[in-house]
Amino acid sequence: MTARRILVIRLGAFGDFMQTFPAFAAIRAHHPGAHITLLTTQPFLALAEAAPWFDEVWSGGRPAWRDIGAVLRLLQRLRGGRFDRVYDLQTSRRSSAYRLGVGRGVEWSGIARGASHRHDTPQRTRLLTLPRQQEQLRIAGITRFPTPELDWLAADVAGLGLPERFWLMVPGASARAPEKRWPAARYAELAAGIALPAVVVGGPAERELAGQIRAIVPGAIDLTGDRSPAPILAGLARRAAFAVGNDTGPLHLAATMGCPTLALFGPRSDATIHRPPGPSTAVLAAPDLGQLDVGEVRAALAAFLPAETREAAGLPVAPPASPPGDPGA
Repeated sequence: MTARRILVIRLGAFGDFMQTFPAFAAIRAHHPGAHITLLTTQPFLALAEAAPWFDEVWSGGRPAWRDIGAVLRLLQRLRGGRFDRVYDLQTSRRSSAYRLGVGRGVEWSGIARGASHRHDTPQRTRLLTLPRQQEQLRIAGITRFPTPELDWLAADVAGLGLPERFWLMVPGASARAPEKRWPAARYAELAAGIALPAVVVGGPAERELAGQIRAIVPGAIDLTGDRSPAPILAGLARRAAFAVGNDTGPLHLAATMGCPTLALFGPRSDATIHRPPGPSTAVLAAPDLGQLDVGEVRAALAAFLPAETREAAGLPVAPPASPPGDPGA
């Protein structure tokens, strides 16, 4: 049966939502004439409504379980959607439970027990987001994965008065996971040693970090808070020479937009699974980000940036190691 009404479930978080763009694009390409509804949460409503992959977007996808009325209303709405197929890209216990609302007879791609296209391969939990979701979609019959078009996302940032060349600094991360943050003082030290100006981005919670960094490096540009919503971040990422930051949503967005990105990972996240997407990304992992030296970050940047960018940033490259047997080794 050709699916005519499709539900896609992706509730969050920000970085995970960004990494799901290729799956969104593949589902739309596979079902060009279907009516596709996305179930998500309020923080992603405007972003999803602007995307080219959905005909309808529902927020309210994560009601508190104790709010019985809200849960029942969501289940009723799911049943009333009369969907032919569901792609559960959240693949959590919560999203799997929504199969009760949709109806057990509806085709379901996900990890829910009894699903018609269940993704239960042993390696799924060890895969990066993109290959994991591609494997899930292949089980459901999707074999074509076009590169997602992202022009709709990037805002024009010409009016921000930025210098011609700059780099993005993403010093924030979840307040509930301080171990995911490289110290603001280290970011400031890094910025002080780079010839290009740094543009600090993030949400309202990062304003204090930006202030700490600018107190040491006055030339850093603060675009945290309400001045850097997703379209502005995307536009900045398209113009930036590179980005450096913690494992957090804005850095994942920069990588998604193709910006050369260095992600700093602490013990809270597994870099082999959660590293940012994109054609030019690198990861520097440390058991304690508080102990990560600025020199290590500079060396990691210099190792993967293109030569022209590296030279413009004033990042020296370590001389190549002497071959075995060389007297200078």
